[in-house]
Amino acid sequence: MSAAEVLSDAQPAHDRGPRVGVLVVAYNAASTLERTLSRLPESFARSVDHVMVCDDASQDDTYEIGLRFRDTASFPITVVKHARNLGYGGNQKAGYRWAVEHGLDVVVLLHGDGQYAPECVEDLVTPLVRGEADAVFGSRMLEKGGAMAGGMPAYKYAGNKILTGLQNALTGQHLSEWHSGYRAYRTDALTDLDLASYSDDFDFDTEIILGLIRAGKRIAEVPIPTYYGDEICYVNGMKYARDVTADVVRHWASERGFGGGVASTETDLYALKATGSHGVLIEWLQSREPSRVLDAGCFDGRFADLARRAGHHVTGLDRLKHDGVADRVDSFIEADLNQPLPPPSAQTTTWSLLATSSSTS
Repeated sequence: MSAAEVLSDAQPAHDRGPRVGVLVVAYNAASTLERTLSRLPESFARSVDHVMVCDDASQDDTYEIGLRFRDTASFPITVVKHARNLGYGGNQKAGYRWAVEHGLDVVVLLHGDGQYAPECVEDLVTPLVRGEADAVFGSRMLEKGGAMAGGMPAYKYAGNKILTGLQNALTGQHLSEWHSGYRAYRTDALTDLDLASYSDDFDFDTEIILGLIRAGKRIAEVPIPTYYGDEICYVNGMKYARDVTADVVRHWASERGFGGGVASTETDLYALKATGSHGVLIEWLQSREPSRVLDAGCFDGRFADLARRAGHHVTGLDRLKHDGVADRVDSFIEADLNQPLPPPSAQTTTWSLLATSSSTS
């Protein structure tokens, strides 16, 4: 059953159900963009809420070709061109922000170079529409021999398998492939991730998997065909391997209390000071009756989690919503302490103030 059929079966006629959109990331894709968009299945084109083409400051006619296609398309489409190149990850960030701001429930990542089959888009969307997953990845490795038969170079196949094995071993996952760029996400899952702190480079795809794992999101895989044509690859293979390995090692270390996680705009080494200031504060909180605590500069909420275990109601405050913080605080305020705070709610008028920012010594 297709995503379009799931929508029609699951919802009354007056309610279209989940709003599904497609983010097409494109860079110098003038020769492939129109053909790629034309390959979206007719059933999907009838139900898709919107298609967003993000041209990452291409040096060719990608943007103009996107506009030309928009004028004759049978589905709603927006074409934008960034004034400067944001990078592969940066382009996705911009697209996901747009998807969230426009109220989409599901967003599919599709590459404008045609490397990933648009014909399979409903296979990725259906588990999300049914509520069976928070993210669905198209995998070229699920069907034995499919990747090589589809023209994947032997060195890329070997590198993919080696890196995927390492990443699974360090995260406890069992994904058949970490390196496919054909993906679909529930936007409410994306809003629980600190996308702004992730890489703007090609390892963004690895960082988003790590974020999903930390946030306890459900990841599913579906098989997709492998296609290698005349598209231009802009990935520096050795740099990419180093970056994704560093990301997953940092995650492994963070899960074992050594600090880290994905590279952050805040700090890579925010750790609880069990024998220092944090230890003193926790000991003090354990001696007090349950109260309301404001953890200002809560980072990922690990201190807040200890305070909650001591019986307190904790509201976290930070300028970024870091991965996992929602599971470690009772409520969260995203604000910059250098700017006026948002008005307190009825629940927060009796806060006790406990500052534990990353600047605490």
